[in-house]
Amino acid sequence: MALLNDDSAAEKAQNNELSRMSNISSRLTYTETEQLDALAKKHGLQRSEFIRQLILDELARDSGDPPVSPELVEICGLRLMLTNLLKPLTTGQKITPEVFDEVIGKVKEHKRGLAIQTRTDFEKA
Repeated sequence: MALLNDDSAAEKAQNNELSRMSNISSRLTYTETEQLDALAKKHGLQRSEFIRQLILDELARDSGDPPVSPELVEICGLRLMLTNLLKPLTTGQKITPEVFDEVIGKVKEHKRGLAIQTRTDFEKA
C-alpha cells in the first residue's frame, strides 16, 4: 500500500502555502540574545522555533483566532483520524481508498477547529 500518491513530496512542499520559504531577521544586543535564549530553553524550543511561534501566536491573536500550538493541531488531527478509521475497522467494515481520502480531507478541514476548542475547554477547566 503506497503512503504517497504519484506527486512527489518535493512538488507538494513547493506548492504548499505552509512551506517555510521566507527568512525574517532582527538584531539584538548580547543581553537580549541571552534573555531570548533562556526563555526559549525554558519553553523547550530552539531559538528560531521559539521566535517563529511567538510571531505566529501574535498573528493569530491579531486575526482574532486564538493561538494553538502546531503540536496540538496535529494531535487533534490524529485523534480525529483514529476515531473515524478505527470504528469501521473494528466493526468489520471495509475502508475503500475513497473513504480513506474523504476521512483525511475532513481531518485536515477540522483539526485546527478541534484544537482551538480543546484549548478553550482546557483553559475553562
